[in-house]
Amino acid sequence: MHLEPDGSAGPDIWTIFPIARIHSCFSEKFGIPRQPGLAAKATARMEMLPPYDRSEMVRGLEKFSHIWIHFLFHDAITEGWKPTVRPPWLGGRKRVGVFASRSPHRPNFIGLSVVRLLGIHLEGKRLFLELAGVDFLDQTPVFDIKPYLPYSDRIIEATGGYAVEPKGAAAEVEFSDEALAFCLAYRQEKGRDLSGLIREILQQDPRPASQKGDGRNFGMLLWDINVRWQVSGRGFLVLTCESVRVR
Repeated sequence: MHLEPDGSAGPDIWTIFPIARIHSCFSEKFGIPRQPGLAAKATARMEMLPPYDRSEMVRGLEKFSHIWIHFLFHDAITEGWKPTVRPPWLGGRKRVGVFASRSPHRPNFIGLSVVRLLGIHLEGKRLFLELAGVDFLDQTPVFDIKPYLPYSDRIIEATGGYAVEPKGAAAEVEFSDEALAFCLAYRQEKGRDLSGLIREILQQDPRPASQKGDGRNFGMLLWDINVRWQVSGRGFLVLTCESVRVR
């Protein structure tokens, strides 16, 4: 993380420069898991940026299974920060302080996620970290990377306040013949488990609380695929998957 005081703005203003950028399967906010690790098949590539794209800067990191990533909620900046928010754990009906939440609408829009590190490799002169279990929007700027330490980062006696782990069964997810055929062809062409990713996302019901009773069709953009789905019985039915051009 490159950090330096901005003298023109006063001694309490600091400028942070990204060290990397995320290339994620999530091309838009809708559908992103509410926490990292909830969708194991959600993958991303983190591209290190000059002058931090030097192999010696990540030497030894490959020995760790998981890493902490400090990043910027870049898509939330234009919406501004909020002193209180409605977290999804409370059904979107009750407000808590922004610092009692993981909302992106924070004063400095800084996020923190622990994700699985699949590998580190060079492509020509470009250095990439391969990640899984991510909750990053595509093109997310990264400020810092640290190894996850199970002996100290995992606190057995910790409590989660109002953010309790769901105990109910995961929603059922079915695919139309058309959607399933597309997913199989996409996996053969791209090597990406699109159907598995869709299943993991929908099992957690990504709809906002205000739309839980809405029976209309929904859509989400994963990589370069527009996925259309609807509520069906006790779960969801994936209707179609269609290639689109992503900026």
